[in-house]
Amino acid sequence: MSRKKKALSIEAPSVNMKFINELQNDAIYVNPSVHSLKDLTGGMEVASLFQKAIVVDNKIVFCASDSYELLPNENFFMEVERKLMEAGINYVTRSINRENKHFAVDYILSDENYAIDVKNGNGTDKLTPMLRFTNSYAGGTTTGSFGFFREVCSNGLNIAKSVIGFKVQHHKSIHSVVLPEIGSIVNKFMDNEYYSLHKKFEVLAETPIKDLSDFVRFTCTKLDLFKFEQSEKNPTDPSKNAQFIMDVINKEANILNMEPNMWLGYNAFNEYIHASKKSFAKQKIMDTALFSAVMEMN
Repeated sequence: MSRKKKALSIEAPSVNMKFINELQNDAIYVNPSVHSLKDLTGGMEVASLFQKAIVVDNKIVFCASDSYELLPNENFFMEVERKLMEAGINYVTRSINRENKHFAVDYILSDENYAIDVKNGNGTDKLTPMLRFTNSYAGGTTTGSFGFFREVCSNGLNIAKSVIGFKVQHHKSIHSVVLPEIGSIVNKFMDNEYYSLHKKFEVLAETPIKDLSDFVRFTCTKLDLFKFEQSEKNPTDPSKNAQFIMDVINKEANILNMEPNMWLGYNAFNEYIHASKKSFAKQKIMDTALFSAVMEMN
Protein backbone atom coordinates (compact mmCIF):
# COMPACT_ATOMS: atom_id res chain seq x y z
CA MET A 1 0.00 0.00 0.00
CA SER A 2 2.95 2.31 0.56
CA ARG A 3 6.62 2.48 0.12
CA LYS A 4 6.99 3.44 3.80
CA LYS A 5 4.28 1.69 5.77
CA LYS A 6 2.42 -1.52 5.09
CA ALA A 7 -1.34 -1.54 5.54
CA LEU A 8 -2.59 -3.87 8.23
CA SER A 9 -4.77 -5.82 5.82
CA ILE A 10 -5.85 -9.38 6.42
CA GLU A 11 -6.21 -11.55 3.36
CA ALA A 12 -8.82 -14.20 4.04
CA PRO A 13 -8.67 -17.49 2.09
CA SER A 14 -12.12 -16.81 0.61
CA VAL A 15 -10.82 -13.91 -1.49
CA ASN A 16 -9.84 -14.65 -5.07
CA MET A 17 -6.10 -13.96 -5.08
CA LYS A 18 -6.10 -13.25 -8.83
CA PHE A 19 -8.12 -10.09 -8.29
CA ILE A 20 -6.16 -9.06 -5.21
CA ASN A 21 -2.97 -9.03 -7.25
CA GLU A 22 -4.62 -6.75 -9.81
CA LEU A 23 -5.81 -4.14 -7.31
CA GLN A 24 -4.47 -0.61 -7.57
CA ASN A 25 -1.96 -0.12 -4.80
CA ASP A 26 -0.64 3.45 -4.79
CA ALA A 27 1.65 4.84 -2.11
CA ILE A 28 -0.41 7.08 0.17
CA TYR A 29 2.08 7.88 2.96
CA VAL A 30 3.96 10.62 1.16
CA ASN A 31 5.41 12.83 3.95
CA PRO A 32 3.59 16.16 3.46
CA SER A 33 4.91 19.29 5.16
CA VAL A 34 3.33 22.68 5.86
CA HIS A 35 5.28 25.87 5.23
CA SER A 36 4.74 29.59 5.40
CA LEU A 37 4.07 30.72 1.84
CA LYS A 38 5.72 34.03 2.65
CA ASP A 39 8.91 32.23 3.66
CA LEU A 40 8.86 30.10 0.53
CA THR A 41 8.60 33.21 -1.65
CA GLY A 42 11.48 35.00 0.05
CA GLY A 43 9.32 37.38 2.07
CA MET A 44 6.81 38.30 -0.61
CA GLU A 45 3.49 39.52 0.76
CA VAL A 46 0.66 37.07 0.12
CA ALA A 47 -3.13 37.31 0.20
CA SER A 48 -4.84 36.33 3.46
CA LEU A 49 -6.36 33.27 1.79
CA PHE A 50 -2.92 31.92 0.95
CA GLN A 51 -0.78 31.90 4.05
CA LYS A 52 0.29 28.26 4.08
CA ALA A 53 1.71 25.93 1.46
CA ILE A 54 1.39 22.14 1.64
CA VAL A 55 4.45 20.56 0.07
CA VAL A 56 4.95 16.95 -1.06
CA ASP A 57 8.11 15.76 -2.82
CA ASN A 58 9.40 19.33 -3.13
CA LYS A 59 6.23 20.43 -4.91
CA ILE A 60 3.48 22.74 -3.64
CA VAL A 61 0.23 20.80 -3.93
CA PHE A 62 -2.07 23.29 -2.19
CA CYS A 63 -2.15 26.79 -0.74
CA ALA A 64 -4.44 27.60 2.17
CA SER A 65 -5.30 30.18 4.83
CA ASP A 66 -3.50 30.38 8.14
CA SER A 67 -6.32 28.42 9.84
CA TYR A 68 -5.76 25.35 7.68
CA GLU A 69 -4.61 22.25 9.56
CA LEU A 70 -3.29 19.19 7.77
CA LEU A 71 -4.55 15.72 8.59
CA PRO A 72 -1.69 13.33 7.72
CA ASN A 73 -2.77 10.09 6.06
CA GLU A 74 -0.90 8.14 8.74
CA ASN A 75 -3.13 9.61 11.45
CA PHE A 76 -6.27 8.74 9.52
CA PHE A 77 -5.94 5.53 7.56
CA MET A 78 -3.92 3.73 10.21
CA GLU A 79 -6.68 4.53 12.73
CA VAL A 80 -9.28 3.11 10.33
CA GLU A 81 -7.25 -0.09 10.08
CA ARG A 82 -6.87 -0.30 13.84
CA LYS A 83 -10.66 -0.13 14.20
CA LEU A 84 -11.14 -2.84 11.59
CA MET A 85 -8.62 -5.05 13.35
CA GLU A 86 -10.36 -4.48 16.70
CA ALA A 87 -13.68 -5.53 15.13
CA GLY A 88 -12.08 -8.70 13.72
CA ILE A 89 -13.05 -7.76 10.18
CA ASN A 90 -11.01 -9.38 7.41
CA TYR A 91 -10.21 -7.13 4.49
CA VAL A 92 -7.88 -6.33 1.62
CA THR A 93 -7.05 -2.82 0.52
CA ARG A 94 -7.00 -0.83 -2.68
CA SER A 95 -5.28 2.56 -2.40
CA ILE A 96 -5.51 5.52 -4.77
CA ASN A 97 -3.20 8.55 -4.82
CA ARG A 98 -4.09 11.43 -7.12
CA GLU A 99 -1.10 13.71 -7.60
CA ASN A 100 -0.25 13.62 -3.87
CA LYS A 101 -3.37 15.73 -3.25
CA HIS A 102 -6.35 13.42 -2.89
CA PHE A 103 -6.30 9.93 -1.45
CA ALA A 104 -8.76 7.05 -1.11
CA VAL A 105 -8.47 3.61 0.43
CA ASP A 106 -11.08 0.94 -0.20
CA TYR A 107 -11.27 -1.71 2.51
CA ILE A 108 -12.81 -4.69 0.73
CA LEU A 109 -14.39 -7.06 3.24
CA SER A 110 -13.08 -10.51 2.44
CA ASP A 111 -15.25 -12.65 4.70
CA GLU A 112 -17.26 -15.09 2.55
CA ASN A 113 -20.29 -14.44 4.78
CA TYR A 114 -20.50 -10.92 3.36
CA ALA A 115 -20.43 -11.98 -0.30
CA ILE A 116 -23.51 -11.84 -2.51
CA ASP A 117 -24.15 -13.16 -6.02
CA VAL A 118 -25.96 -11.34 -8.78
CA LYS A 119 -27.29 -14.01 -11.13
CA ASN A 120 -28.54 -14.10 -14.69
CA GLY A 121 -29.27 -17.46 -16.26
CA ASN A 122 -26.20 -19.61 -15.70
CA GLY A 123 -23.99 -16.61 -14.95
CA THR A 124 -22.97 -15.25 -11.56
CA ASP A 125 -21.39 -11.92 -10.66
CA LYS A 126 -19.78 -11.91 -7.20
CA LEU A 127 -19.85 -8.80 -5.03
CA THR A 128 -18.54 -7.98 -1.57
CA PRO A 129 -19.05 -4.84 0.50
CA MET A 130 -16.28 -2.31 0.87
CA LEU A 131 -15.65 0.73 3.00
CA ARG A 132 -14.16 3.75 1.21
CA PHE A 133 -12.30 6.36 3.22
CA THR A 134 -10.94 9.52 1.61
CA ASN A 135 -8.56 12.22 2.76
CA SER A 136 -7.15 15.28 1.03
CA TYR A 137 -4.10 17.51 1.31
CA ALA A 138 -5.77 20.04 -0.97
CA GLY A 139 -8.74 21.29 1.00
CA GLY A 140 -11.10 18.39 0.30
CA THR A 141 -13.19 16.61 2.90
CA THR A 142 -12.32 13.55 4.95
CA THR A 143 -15.11 11.01 4.52
CA GLY A 144 -16.15 7.41 5.00
CA SER A 145 -18.88 5.54 3.13
CA PHE A 146 -20.02 2.08 2.04
CA GLY A 147 -19.88 0.62 -1.42
CA PHE A 148 -19.48 -2.64 -3.34
CA PHE A 149 -16.57 -4.36 -5.01
CA ARG A 150 -16.94 -6.52 -8.13
CA GLU A 151 -14.23 -9.07 -8.75
CA VAL A 152 -14.79 -9.19 -12.50
CA CYS A 153 -13.72 -5.60 -13.09
CA SER A 154 -11.98 -4.54 -9.85
CA ASN A 155 -14.25 -1.49 -9.73
CA GLY A 156 -16.07 -0.03 -6.80
CA LEU A 157 -19.76 0.83 -6.83
CA ASN A 158 -20.44 3.92 -4.72
CA ILE A 159 -24.23 3.95 -4.70
CA ALA A 160 -24.82 3.06 -1.05
CA LYS A 161 -26.36 5.85 1.01
CA SER A 162 -24.90 4.67 4.30
CA VAL A 163 -22.03 6.81 5.57
CA ILE A 164 -19.54 6.25 8.35
CA GLY A 165 -19.87 9.18 10.72
CA PHE A 166 -16.79 10.41 12.53
CA LYS A 167 -15.11 13.54 13.78
CA VAL A 168 -11.71 14.96 13.00
CA GLN A 169 -10.37 16.76 16.08
CA HIS A 170 -7.51 19.22 16.18
CA HIS A 171 -5.16 19.21 19.16
CA LYS A 172 -2.73 22.05 18.55
CA SER A 173 -0.73 20.89 15.54
CA ILE A 174 -1.61 17.22 15.96
CA HIS A 175 -4.82 15.74 14.59
CA SER A 176 -6.72 12.85 16.03
CA VAL A 177 -9.61 11.04 14.41
CA VAL A 178 -12.60 9.91 16.45
CA LEU A 179 -14.04 6.93 14.61
CA PRO A 180 -17.12 4.95 15.62
CA GLU A 181 -17.11 1.22 16.28
CA ILE A 182 -16.87 -0.01 12.71
CA GLY A 183 -18.06 -3.53 13.49
CA SER A 184 -21.53 -2.39 14.59
CA ILE A 185 -21.81 -0.03 11.62
CA VAL A 186 -20.94 -2.82 9.18
CA ASN A 187 -23.55 -5.10 10.77
CA LYS A 188 -26.19 -2.38 10.53
CA PHE A 189 -25.38 -1.83 6.86
CA MET A 190 -25.53 -5.56 6.16
CA ASP A 191 -28.91 -5.91 7.89
CA ASN A 192 -30.48 -3.03 5.99
CA GLU A 193 -29.23 -1.33 2.85
CA TYR A 194 -26.88 -4.06 1.65
CA TYR A 195 -29.55 -6.65 0.94
CA SER A 196 -32.14 -4.17 -0.31
CA LEU A 197 -29.61 -3.07 -2.93
CA HIS A 198 -28.89 -6.72 -3.72
CA LYS A 199 -32.53 -7.14 -4.76
CA LYS A 200 -32.25 -4.14 -7.07
CA PHE A 201 -29.09 -5.59 -8.61
CA GLU A 202 -30.97 -8.82 -9.31
CA VAL A 203 -33.78 -6.89 -11.01
CA LEU A 204 -31.27 -5.20 -13.30
CA ALA A 205 -29.58 -8.51 -14.07
CA GLU A 206 -32.92 -10.02 -15.05
CA THR A 207 -33.66 -7.17 -17.48
CA PRO A 208 -32.11 -7.75 -20.93
CA ILE A 209 -30.73 -4.97 -23.08
CA LYS A 210 -32.65 -5.40 -26.32
CA ASP A 211 -30.64 -2.90 -28.36
CA LEU A 212 -27.15 -2.09 -27.10
CA SER A 213 -26.72 1.05 -29.17
CA ASP A 214 -30.07 2.47 -28.05
CA PHE A 215 -29.26 1.77 -24.40
CA VAL A 216 -25.87 3.48 -24.56
CA ARG A 217 -27.24 6.41 -26.58
CA PHE A 218 -30.12 7.01 -24.15
CA THR A 219 -27.99 6.69 -20.99
CA CYS A 220 -25.07 8.88 -22.06
CA THR A 221 -27.49 11.55 -23.29
CA LYS A 222 -29.66 11.48 -20.17
CA LEU A 223 -26.65 11.89 -17.88
CA ASP A 224 -24.79 14.22 -20.25
CA LEU A 225 -21.66 12.05 -20.05
CA PHE A 226 -20.52 12.16 -23.67
CA LYS A 227 -21.88 12.21 -27.21
CA PHE A 228 -22.91 8.88 -28.64
CA GLU A 229 -22.17 9.92 -32.24
CA GLN A 230 -18.62 9.80 -33.51
CA SER A 231 -19.05 13.16 -35.23
CA GLU A 232 -21.57 15.25 -37.12
CA LYS A 233 -20.26 13.71 -40.33
CA ASN A 234 -20.67 10.20 -38.90
CA PRO A 235 -23.89 10.41 -36.84
CA THR A 236 -24.56 6.67 -37.03
CA ASP A 237 -21.14 5.52 -35.86
CA PRO A 238 -20.50 5.34 -32.09
CA SER A 239 -17.91 7.61 -30.50
CA LYS A 240 -14.84 6.20 -28.79
CA ASN A 241 -16.55 6.40 -25.37
CA ALA A 242 -19.77 4.82 -26.63
CA GLN A 243 -17.82 1.97 -28.21
CA PHE A 244 -15.92 1.51 -24.94
CA ILE A 245 -19.20 1.03 -23.05
CA MET A 246 -20.52 -1.50 -25.56
CA ASP A 247 -17.23 -3.40 -25.56
CA VAL A 248 -17.23 -3.64 -21.75
CA ILE A 249 -20.81 -4.94 -21.70
CA ASN A 250 -20.05 -7.61 -24.29
CA LYS A 251 -16.77 -8.58 -22.63
CA GLU A 252 -18.32 -9.00 -19.17
CA ALA A 253 -21.34 -10.83 -20.60
CA ASN A 254 -18.91 -13.32 -22.10
CA ILE A 255 -16.79 -13.66 -18.93
CA LEU A 256 -19.81 -14.06 -16.64
CA ASN A 257 -21.77 -16.30 -19.03
CA MET A 258 -24.64 -13.80 -19.20
CA GLU A 259 -26.64 -12.12 -21.90
CA PRO A 260 -26.20 -8.32 -22.05
CA ASN A 261 -28.47 -6.88 -19.37
CA MET A 262 -29.09 -3.67 -17.44
CA TRP A 263 -26.82 -4.75 -14.59
CA LEU A 264 -23.88 -5.08 -16.96
CA GLY A 265 -24.91 -1.84 -18.63
CA TYR A 266 -24.85 0.03 -15.34
CA ASN A 267 -21.44 -1.40 -14.47
CA ALA A 268 -19.95 -0.51 -17.85
CA PHE A 269 -20.92 3.13 -17.36
CA ASN A 270 -19.65 2.88 -13.80
CA GLU A 271 -16.26 1.81 -15.14
CA TYR A 272 -16.23 4.83 -17.44
CA ILE A 273 -17.02 7.16 -14.52
CA HIS A 274 -14.30 5.72 -12.30
CA ALA A 275 -11.73 5.91 -15.09
CA SER A 276 -12.20 9.68 -15.15
CA LYS A 277 -10.09 12.10 -13.13
CA LYS A 278 -13.07 13.66 -11.38
CA SER A 279 -12.99 14.01 -7.61
CA PHE A 280 -14.02 11.05 -5.47
CA ALA A 281 -17.06 13.02 -4.28
CA LYS A 282 -18.10 13.86 -7.85
CA GLN A 283 -17.69 10.24 -8.94
CA LYS A 284 -19.99 9.11 -6.15
CA ILE A 285 -22.63 11.66 -7.19
CA MET A 286 -22.39 10.54 -10.81
CA ASP A 287 -22.51 6.88 -9.83
CA THR A 288 -25.68 7.43 -7.80
CA ALA A 289 -27.33 9.37 -10.63
CA LEU A 290 -26.38 6.61 -13.07
CA PHE A 291 -27.87 3.86 -10.91
CA SER A 292 -31.13 5.82 -10.51
CA ALA A 293 -31.34 6.42 -14.26
CA VAL A 294 -30.79 2.74 -15.10
CA MET A 295 -33.33 1.63 -12.49
CA GLU A 296 -35.92 3.95 -14.05
CA MET A 297 -35.49 2.20 -17.40
CA ASN A 298 -37.01 -1.04 -16.04
